[in-house]
Amino acid sequence: MTNLLNRKSQPAIQSLGRIQFPQPQISQLSNGIKVYQFNSGSQDVISIEMVFAAGSWFQKKPFSAMATNLMLREGTRNFSAQKLSETLDYFGAHFENTTERDNAYITLYSLNKHLNNTLPLLSEIVKNPVFPASEYDVIAGKQRQMLEVNRQKVNFLARTHFNSILFGSKHPYGINLEPNDIGRVNTADLVEFHKSQYHSGNCTIIVAGLIKPGLINDLETYFGGSDWSGNSISPIQYLLSGSDQKYNFHQKEGAMQSAIRIGGLMFSRSHPDFAGMKVLNAILGGYFGSRLMNNLREDKGYTYGIGSSVVPLRNGGFFVISGEVGAGVIKEALSEIKFELNRLCTEQVGESELSLVRSYLTGEMLRAVDGPFAQADLYSELIEDGLDISHFEQLTDTINHINAQQLQDLAIRYLNPDDLFTLVVGPEGI
Repeated sequence: MTNLLNRKSQPAIQSLGRIQFPQPQISQLSNGIKVYQFNSGSQDVISIEMVFAAGSWFQKKPFSAMATNLMLREGTRNFSAQKLSETLDYFGAHFENTTERDNAYITLYSLNKHLNNTLPLLSEIVKNPVFPASEYDVIAGKQRQMLEVNRQKVNFLARTHFNSILFGSKHPYGINLEPNDIGRVNTADLVEFHKSQYHSGNCTIIVAGLIKPGLINDLETYFGGSDWSGNSISPIQYLLSGSDQKYNFHQKEGAMQSAIRIGGLMFSRSHPDFAGMKVLNAILGGYFGSRLMNNLREDKGYTYGIGSSVVPLRNGGFFVISGEVGAGVIKEALSEIKFELNRLCTEQVGESELSLVRSYLTGEMLRAVDGPFAQADLYSELIEDGLDISHFEQLTDTINHINAQQLQDLAIRYLNPDDLFTLVVGPEGI
């Protein structure tokens, strides 16, 4: 007889226990490219992500890193842009390309049964782009128009100006892209950047999904040769030249809301305090039930949403509180944010709140390993810092065992409001 579920009684809350993080199978192509494989799932589809140290940190001209990545599928030695798109569509494949501060990513999603047709296209896109001027003019025009539109938004202005305040306007992490910068980049710059950054000595491959036998041989065929070799380039190190002024205001006349950024410089994932700061950040503003949300949204009604983040980068990192509030309550909102920062520094977190945050963060870690594609995304975060899956095991251990005194010590060390920078973008300052 089947036991019926008693819906009048709440199920017992059970501990999630230890999370088993998947270990990838690691191989190496003959030219030195490392391949990480997450072989799981039931659907006949895989993703092949190629990671290059080709982010904006490495560019000589603003926009050239982004433009190079955007132009990869706009025509190659053997395929026009139209032919590439039509062929990918015909075989049900999907192509994604993104550029961030440190890395550039190129990802192919394909059915295994069509991989013999789609993998050569990925090889063409990565190794043989021709950067046609006519296509570049279209892309540059679109990006210039998007930039002009974004520069009317207080949130966009706050994000870009805050980076300059922290790192300096000449630092790769702090440079603000201006419309005129786009006009200073031409296809010759893209050819040069592609040659210097998109080669086998600067590449990692991450494969996820239901991987069929023989994939490594296929990757060796298309990406293992010496025809696109190059030397790994150490990034130039830049001096920080951020602002000395703790409070900064950028006027945006006519704005109905003001954007707030409060934060300071921090560190990469490899720093010993990174895991503890992830927990502290969650308490302050890292999820919907955080202190900032409860105070400024639920209690005061100053904002629709506010949060905080610890942002790790290859060559540093930063902490930031971000949100948009009514232009008429900017002073009150800043006061409440400072109150919450001071409270973390002067009062220990209660066990009930800490327990809730532990559960939330553990659940987020579980979600991050749900399926092969999520596992691959999780692992790609580690590559830039030279870390492995043990980093997430240590992070989980910190989530489960950090205590209130340790969190208060971290708050005193890193979240003293008098040490943080504040930026307001809106019609009026304070």
